[in-house]
Amino acid sequence: MTTIDEIVENFTLLENWDDRYRYVIELGRSLPPLADSAHTDANKVQGCASQVWLVTRVKQDGAAGPVLTFEGDSDAHIVRGLVAILFALYSGKRAREILTTDAIALFDRIGLRENLTPQRSNGLRSMVERIRAEANAALAAVA
Repeated sequence: MTTIDEIVENFTLLENWDDRYRYVIELGRSLPPLADSAHTDANKVQGCASQVWLVTRVKQDGAAGPVLTFEGDSDAHIVRGLVAILFALYSGKRAREILTTDAIALFDRIGLRENLTPQRSNGLRSMVERIRAEANAALAAVA
């Protein structure tokens, strides 16, 4: 899987937005397929114009706190790419680190959010909120 640092670097190397959109779509294609059984209402992210599913796995790690990994899918190519970027940023991280990492600031820094439609921008916010809620729930479960 591509790291978030590689994604940020690749965004700076691509000069026009057509190339950047193609790159986002390629990132989405690199996501492992989500099992059909995971395409459920419980896994659906509310607030997205496209359909987005998110599955969270929590691994307890003693005093260091839980580590969360994510799987997901979307029926829209660009949104699937946004999911891949969020997973590069958040998957495999501790819940506390997830809560202190600002994905929206990252999307602003690479100029991606300003080039999303308002609906996709709202969907991005909904996905980030869902991931943060999962991190909060994982911390609450060990408290």
